[in-house]
Amino acid sequence: MTNVLPYRSTPVFDQDTLPAALRARHDTKAGVWGVIRVLEGKLELTIFDPPSTTLLTPGAPGLVRPQQPHFVTPMGMVKMQVDFYDRPPAA
Repeated sequence: MTNVLPYRSTPVFDQDTLPAALRARHDTKAGVWGVIRVLEGKLELTIFDPPSTTLLTPGAPGLVRPQQPHFVTPMGMVKMQVDFYDRPPAA
């Protein structure tokens, strides 16, 4: 299996520059998977369907499936980035 590469990535955000839109309920578009990568610190990922809350760290990214409602909450100082894919990324 070949590696799936992201077609786009956000800038690196920290606890001060993380956009309000990512802190509030939103979802990815149809056919778009998002991988939330924490570069430093911790970030809480809340998913509405199915309901779950996960603590993301540099060694534990979060996966958001197409059209899955979610939001993130910084847990103190954090640096993070989101990679977007047009097919399921490798585990």
